[in-house]
Amino acid sequence: MVKRYKVGMAIGQKSFPISRVVAILRKEVKRFKEPIVGIYARQNAPFLVLISTLLSLRTKDKTTLEASGRLFAVADSPKKIAVLPLSKLEKLIFPVGFYRNKAVTLKHVSQVLIDEYRGKVPDDLDELLKIKGVGRKTANLVITLAFNKPGICVDIHVHRITNRWGYVNTKNPQETEFKLREILPKSHWIEINDILVAYGQNLCVPVSPHCSQCKIEKFCGKKDVKKSR
Repeated sequence: MVKRYKVGMAIGQKSFPISRVVAILRKEVKRFKEPIVGIYARQNAPFLVLISTLLSLRTKDKTTLEASGRLFAVADSPKKIAVLPLSKLEKLIFPVGFYRNKAVTLKHVSQVLIDEYRGKVPDDLDELLKIKGVGRKTANLVITLAFNKPGICVDIHVHRITNRWGYVNTKNPQETEFKLREILPKSHWIEINDILVAYGQNLCVPVSPHCSQCKIEKFCGKKDVKKSR
């Protein structure tokens, strides 16, 4: 008989079978569509990973994919984006969320890469965070996907699901990242975002998750789940 992981248990309790859960989900998410950033990661293109990640913030994957495709067909390097007229850049990435602000950010980031990093995306978390407009989620995603270096990218799905399990008890994504750095086995750092983004978009959704279809339901504390399917 499998013991359920109850709401209210200690943060990161050792009895939570995180490696078993990750192994199950690793297989499960293969049936879901790959997150957009992963497509560019497989092309070994750090700059495209960085830009597509910036575009993806508060934007659906389908919109990000279409906007990234339009943009990269015209400008796929820091130099090309830096010289692109702002109005044209806005038009290319529309309708991603906050497209006007993002257009300004893309030009700024591209210029910084040219001026300070010889047009290359740095493979160091602290260096990426020095660039205005690049937050922890973006920097960690670039480090893990573009350079295959240890990092934990925590977006709203990772934050919500790990708290829902009861594996962590944190208030925001940044707290979740730092807590996961303490308790999550390093072997899972790089893959945790891809797995939980796919799972969170398709099955472990924010409202009324599909618990009856979930292969790890027996381990989940279901914190703050008021209704499920």
